[in-house]
Amino acid sequence: MNVIKTINGNLPQDARLAREKLNIDGQLPDGILRAEIDASWRRSLGHGVHCNSRTALDLESASSLDVLLASNRLLLDAAAAEVDYLKARQGKEGLIILANADATILAVEGRSEDLKRSGLDDIALGTCWSEAVRGTNALGTALVEARTVQIDCGEHYLDRLSDFSCTSVPIHCPQGDLLGVLDLTRQGPLGRVQDSTALLSLAVSQIEGRLFNASYPDQIVLAFHSRRQYLDSPWQGLLALDLEGRILAVSNQACQLLKDSRISLIGQRCDNFLGMRLDQWLARIAQGGINTVETAKGSFFYKALQVPLRPISVAGTLKRPAKVVPGQPDLDSLGMGNSRYSRALRMARQGLANELPVLLLGETGSGKEVVARALHMAGARSEKPFVAVNCAAIPEGLIESELFGYREGAFTGSRRGGVVGRLQQAHGGTLFLDEIGDMPLALQARLLRVLQERKVAPLGAAEEQDLDVAIICATHRDLKRQVEDKQFREDLYYRVNGISVQLPALRERDDLSQLISSLLTKLGAGTVKLSSELSELFAHYHWPGNIRQLEMVLRTLLAMREEHETELGLEHLPDSMLEELSAVERPQSGRIRDNELELIRQSLEQHQGNVSAAADALGISRATLYRKLKQLHS
Repeated sequence: MNVIKTINGNLPQDARLAREKLNIDGQLPDGILRAEIDASWRRSLGHGVHCNSRTALDLESASSLDVLLASNRLLLDAAAAEVDYLKARQGKEGLIILANADATILAVEGRSEDLKRSGLDDIALGTCWSEAVRGTNALGTALVEARTVQIDCGEHYLDRLSDFSCTSVPIHCPQGDLLGVLDLTRQGPLGRVQDSTALLSLAVSQIEGRLFNASYPDQIVLAFHSRRQYLDSPWQGLLALDLEGRILAVSNQACQLLKDSRISLIGQRCDNFLGMRLDQWLARIAQGGINTVETAKGSFFYKALQVPLRPISVAGTLKRPAKVVPGQPDLDSLGMGNSRYSRALRMARQGLANELPVLLLGETGSGKEVVARALHMAGARSEKPFVAVNCAAIPEGLIESELFGYREGAFTGSRRGGVVGRLQQAHGGTLFLDEIGDMPLALQARLLRVLQERKVAPLGAAEEQDLDVAIICATHRDLKRQVEDKQFREDLYYRVNGISVQLPALRERDDLSQLISSLLTKLGAGTVKLSSELSELFAHYHWPGNIRQLEMVLRTLLAMREEHETELGLEHLPDSMLEELSAVERPQSGRIRDNELELIRQSLEQHQGNVSAAADALGISRATLYRKLKQLHS
């Protein structure tokens, strides 16, 4: 790896020299910049971009943003969980940016306010960062090069970006076309390039997997690799197949593993690839788990990420696969060794079966959607749609059209033919309203009417249609307090709060080892164990990112182990993860304990003994507040 020489700790000497010569001579000198940066700077020159330009581009109008986000809804939905996870991991140091195939920004999370003051005020929704407009930058250049790109301090074409570094990984659709890019931008040099690249690659792998599932909901989605430990990693191959066994879509990694082009693979029958009859193969995948197969292309481990819930025809008969789809959560296993939590989940399942709404309460990342899906799969509606809507992730102006849909011509920029709303998509199945505490008040009134009358009318339509849905809602907010503060309708609160389930944060669970074992099984590594040192490290870590963070750490560990290894240890952790997991809170001194107790007392007095309100004011969960009180009095 080349060592980049820096001046004043941040600007590479070669990049500074190239910029000076460009300003003086009007031409870019040869042999100074890295080859890929040199090529990008020359393209930027050809586009007429001035390297000293300090003009920030105007943002899109609100109506244009609505159309932009609506037209990229598939990508936004697929990336939402990974953007949230990256925000928790890297958001304090920089920006996590999601852009579409035109390099137009769809989502920005992290230190946006701090970086705006540093000159990045035009990194915002609706702004375009293509190479033709902004010159060399990781977002735009990764889309031009169609590969992962790292830009260090000083290597951006625009001089005003010289203090920043960024890493971008392209996102591909199941057909192999570029769909967008995921980026991490920070102030200062790249630092641990391998760590940030691996983290982004894992996130993009998850996004592309969701895009496969979403693009082929009624087909089989298969993951495979020649080495077992690379399943559930960025290096696994993905195939989408119809129920006749024909290949419909192939990921880039699948093409590399099969040593064949996408054009020649699509349309082939799976027996050519798997070396067995379709009925034999369907019988295997219906059992779930990881299987092996010998093919003309080599030996592969494979598993089904998705199996259609409708009957599959095998050897002239109709067979219905098991209710639990591979990779789907099992409600009975979620409670683990926690009897109180298990009881709450059983009550939620029984309530849902009797048409009572369920309200899931818990911190971000505590697994609310996993529980919602498990409740759906455990009920009579399991073979009907499960439709999830994140009320916090959709811009306020779009939530109504997302939920209710619209008729053609209902508003400026509406799609030809209109759009079916999420409520109608969930008809007969389950509607999951995540972060319902963030729903605008005006929309709460309309949702309440739908829940009361069980009828829905799309925007621009006069007639109403019957609606049959089971309702599961979730939030990390204190809805009771929001009702008191007039931020949430009291009548809607009682309509959605039929059976309430409090999901424990990961750091508050006493079944961590069972949860890790369950996640490893889900990741296809049920025989792999954690070393005693790693288990102890996990047990003492605070886990701010909850289950989502734990799963990503386990995925990273599995990707770093060798094929023969059955134990995960500290040596499998990248340096940045090891440092973070080792950062255990130190014991508090007497003075700190006294100050903390006084703050808790003041907060409880301020809120008239309301523990939920006091915990919210202190920025901690109610369970954490109880635990702090117990520790401080011990």
